[in-house]
This record gives sequence, C-alpha cells and structure tokens, in this order.
Amino acid sequence: MKILYAIQGTGNGHLARAIDLIPEFRKYGNVDVLLSGQHCELQLPFDIKYRMQGFGFFFGTNGGIDLQKTWKKNSLARFFKEITKLPVDDYDLVISDFEPVSAWACRIKGKRCFGMSHQSAVINPKVPQPKQSKWWGRGILKHYAPTTDHLGFHFSALSNKVFTPVIRKSVRQLSTVNNGHYTVYLPAYSDIQIISVLSGIREVNWQVFSKHAKVPYSFNHISVMPIDNDTFLKSMAGSTGVLSNAGFETPSEALYLGKKLCVVPMKNQYEQSCNAAMLEEMEIPVLRSFSSNELPQLRDWVIMGEKVAVNYPDNVQGVVRKMMDMAESYQDSHQKKNIPGLAGALSG
Repeated sequence: MKILYAIQGTGNGHLARAIDLIPEFRKYGNVDVLLSGQHCELQLPFDIKYRMQGFGFFFGTNGGIDLQKTWKKNSLARFFKEITKLPVDDYDLVISDFEPVSAWACRIKGKRCFGMSHQSAVINPKVPQPKQSKWWGRGILKHYAPTTDHLGFHFSALSNKVFTPVIRKSVRQLSTVNNGHYTVYLPAYSDIQIISVLSGIREVNWQVFSKHAKVPYSFNHISVMPIDNDTFLKSMAGSTGVLSNAGFETPSEALYLGKKLCVVPMKNQYEQSCNAAMLEEMEIPVLRSFSSNELPQLRDWVIMGEKVAVNYPDNVQGVVRKMMDMAESYQDSHQKKNIPGLAGALSG
C-alpha cells in the first residue's frame, strides 16, 4: 500500500515525532513524505518527496508570532496551487501531522485524511482549557488542517484517542547527569530580552539556544548558541532544569529526562495556552510573560523548584497500529474505496 505522511515544518516538534513514526509506518507499506513550512532546524533521516511552502507561522522577538513576517512570507495563491497539484488520490492512506496542504487537498478532492498530532489532542473536550479561552484560537486549530478523524498526543493519556508523547529514540538513549546549568529555549524572544531577564539571576549558569544567534557567544554567566539538535540534547541531558516556551516536544522531553521544568506560553497562541493549562494542573510553574516582572517566580523555581515524575513508555508501535486500525475501520464501515487494499495490507 502507498502512504503519504505529511509534516508541518513550523518548529521542530512535528519532525522530531516523524523520525520515529515513519519507520514504523513503513512496516505497512511504502511511505512518501511531505514537508511544508519554512521554520525548522531538524533534518529528517530520509528523503522528502514533496517540499511545500504551505502556510506557516514565523516567530517574533517579543514573545509571539511575527504577523508582518508571516503575512509577507506566505501566499494564498501559492498555497491553493500546492493543494490542487498534490496527487493525494495516488495514495491508499494520507496522514497529516497538522500539515495543511495534504489535509485541504483531501478535503477538496473528497478523500479521507487522518490526523496524527499534538493539536489533535488539544481540541479534545477532555483536555484542560485556558481560563481566558478565545474562540478563534480553537477555530484555527480545528480548521487549519481538517481531518476525517485523528489521534493525538498530550502530556497525559486522557482518552483512547489521546496518547502520551512520542519520545524519540535519540532522547531515550541519552544518559542524564546534573551539571548545574539551566537549558533555555524561548524562540519567540530576542537574545537581548532573554539576557536582560536572566542577568537578574546570577547564582546559576544559563545555556540559551537561540533562533537569532549565528555564532556562539557569552555574557557573564549566560552562554548563547545557535540551535543545533545534538548540542541542545546534550545540554538538556546535563541540565538541572529546562526553561522553554509552552510548546509540546521540548517540555515533554525535559519531563521524560527527569528535569525540572518552567514554561512561558507564547502570546496569543491558543495551543500553548492549552499546554500551559495542562502543565499547571501537573504543578509545573508557568510564567505569563518573560520580563523582569517574572523574576521573583523564576528565582523561586531555580531555588525551590522540583521535578515532576511522568511515565512516557515507548508507544510508537501501538500508536501506529491504532492509526492503521482506525483507517481500516473507516473502509469497512463506509464501504468506500478511498483506501483500497488496506485491510489486505494489515492482515498480510
């Protein structure tokens, strides 16, 4: 059977998950990979058949999305052209990790598309919601990459369709130590803003990974480095704690590695507000912004913050099998031919 696995390339979390999921899907058939977006650093260890621009978002330097850059870098005409040209009918199964080109191509052409993403979990009714929830934020998550059905990943397994995070093998194989430093990943803030805040806590060393730095440099007890996957993982494995945005993969990996965690949700970013609500229920500190006003809470975390224990077993095989069973059930219940040969591929 032929499978199309489509990945959203804004940020690195979707790619990190795909590195382990795609080899498992290849046990069921031939897998072609689609990557859309323009703002990721991770390299996939396999060929990408379709490289699309898609419709992605760009980080700013003041804690949120850079709307002007996002508007300038995207093109609706190009996006619709990519949708119409993508040959989704050539595939028995289309899987989208919050990737819009594949999802909308299937929607327009009347083909099923199955979601497999963290965002699929965020819209689950059982997931904690921020106190000041905005309807349009939830609407974007539901309609940005529409799917026929989906499986999701979150910090806890909240239903039979919401699984614990996929922790990639390169993280599971790390040896953890405590070298006393703190690892920082706040891609929506400028280096100047990060340094100005961290300068107020001189008792510890900070290792900052920056989307804006081109070369490594230091300022007193603060080291700033360009983002490099191996260097970042080494820093995190050797840290006392991790200070990051309220995304999904970095906090999940920090928790898995047994590091104490503090997060700063991006401004006006509904998904990260939902993540923050979930993490707060797990008693993980959340800073509402990253400024000198938050120094007392940040200092308390450095001095008195504690680890939060989690259980994130290797679930790749089970999750992929669940997705294949879901796709097969749609074929059986609707008696359509959108996924020809799927039942035979599974039983064979």
